[in-house]
Amino acid sequence: QAIVALDVASLDDARAVVTRLGDHAGFYKVGLQLFSAAGPPVVEWLHAEGKKVFLDLKLHDIERTVRRAAEAAQRMGVALMTVHGVGGSDMVRAAVEAAGEKTGVLVVTVLTSLDLATASAALGRPLNSVEDEVLRLAALALDARAHGVVCAGAECAAVRARCGAAIRTLVPGIRAPETP
Repeated sequence: QAIVALDVASLDDARAVVTRLGDHAGFYKVGLQLFSAAGPPVVEWLHAEGKKVFLDLKLHDIERTVRRAAEAAQRMGVALMTVHGVGGSDMVRAAVEAAGEKTGVLVVTVLTSLDLATASAALGRPLNSVEDEVLRLAALALDARAHGVVCAGAECAAVRARCGAAIRTLVPGIRAPETP
């Protein structure tokens, strides 16, 4: 199922995209930029338009804070939300428990913008491959009962081979080039 990214700066910009797409899209991603600018009203507006919401905030904090944020996301009625896998299994599990049955938790594995050297530096340890780290975090997601993982298309087959149907994969789309 396709999810349209609302990577825009305001609720007005989001309205323009959703209006332009009309009935061609029914599921939208609200990320940090839009949520920081418009907050919960953007989620409420999308629901009023009959759209499903993927809240992509990539939560990574102490368990209590992530649990409360996941509870808030569940109360807003979002269909999917993200947490960073490097936050650890207890943090992911707290999000899953708080999100309940109606809000799926996706574990962000390795950001698709990171190559092996950058990912190794960010984690403070040498990685053999990005795929190995994605698989490690997919296993963590599976153990924490997350709905799925976010990973690059290059790692999807490996995640499916390792985890089977127990974990879904979400692959970010391709961004349009920045315009001046």
